[in-house]
Amino acid sequence: MTSCSYSNDRTKAILPWESPESTQVGLWRKLIEIGARAADLLVDRTADSFPQDRRIDDASFAAALIALSAKMAKADGLVTSDEVIAFRQIFSVPPEAEKDVAKLFDMFRETTLGYESYAKQIARKFRCCPFVLEDVLDGLFHIAKADGVVTDEEEKFLHTVSDIFGFSTREYRRIRASRLGREPDDPYLILGIDESISDDDLKTAFRRMASNNHPDRVLARGLPVELQELANAKMAMINLAYDKIIAERAVDQNLVH
Repeated sequence: MTSCSYSNDRTKAILPWESPESTQVGLWRKLIEIGARAADLLVDRTADSFPQDRRIDDASFAAALIALSAKMAKADGLVTSDEVIAFRQIFSVPPEAEKDVAKLFDMFRETTLGYESYAKQIARKFRCCPFVLEDVLDGLFHIAKADGVVTDEEEKFLHTVSDIFGFSTREYRRIRASRLGREPDDPYLILGIDESISDDDLKTAFRRMASNNHPDRVLARGLPVELQELANAKMAMINLAYDKIIAERAVDQNLVH
């Protein structure tokens, strides 16, 4: 099996590209200009925080995310066509910019070296917005599992990025579970809670997680429309976990009585 580049894989993504607006075209042109320079110029050193009401349209962020995505695909040593398609599902690239974006992706996918620096750049920019960082990690999981298996090398890559983003091991396990699935008897991990949690606190935790991960909020954070399908799947996983806990507790209460 040979490694697949972005440019020589002409298989269309499952979700079609959207028609670009003029501002989006300008963004990608700016992105190419940044990507053509040295990698360290990609870092936006002036952004100390991310305003909650600002759209995520910063070219340096997009370039860093492309780099991180390409290196994620390379983590197990081979970039497959499925992983390229997964990347193209996440990024809605204007047709006139696709060739240049492909060059960037193919450049970054040559090696995994330096992926930590891109993760740190994103972590610094959005350190006040953990839900944005979780969205990024979700996208990386989407790429990692695209070829049907998440290897040890990919798992290490993802865990390292999670650490850089500031997630605890428990939070990483929860995010991993929501993307890769867990055994049906492990819904507490999906919701990131302990089995000893009270019914009232369980309801509060569920509502908070459901609100933070609602597909409408994903779109409101400025991420591509293509991520709505991922958000829907994640929301379904959260709902299923909550329903299972409620059902299990109802059975336990009946046994007590």
